[in-house]
Amino acid sequence: MSDNLEIVHLKDLTIVRISGKLTAEDYEKFVPEIEKQIEEFGKLRLLVELHDFHGWTLAAVWDDINFDMKHWNDIKRLAIVGESKWEAGMSVFCKPFTGAKVKYFDHTKLEDAKKWLVEEAE
Repeated sequence: MSDNLEIVHLKDLTIVRISGKLTAEDYEKFVPEIEKQIEEFGKLRLLVELHDFHGWTLAAVWDDINFDMKHWNDIKRLAIVGESKWEAGMSVFCKPFTGAKVKYFDHTKLEDAKKWLVEEAE
């Protein structure tokens, strides 16, 4: 993994920690890992933690949209945890690209995000 991307798998919960700017190379590493989890567990719960996030390169935006469209029904819930107002806007922006329930949490509410992700599973 690159220095700005960390992925942790906990069965059907995948945690993705992102900092800096995402590139197409990050997606080349990220996508096969997520697809392997989908094959093994079916629908996933995804926690995306953003820290000092600077967005995507143009190629990475395209990769992100392709991933979202391909895996429209493969994500149950998506919690985005961030530090800024524009990151909160990402949760609104991504809703048309996924069938998942999507919710944004401020970085001070990480534990709330984790609880929200597992609510449905209990």
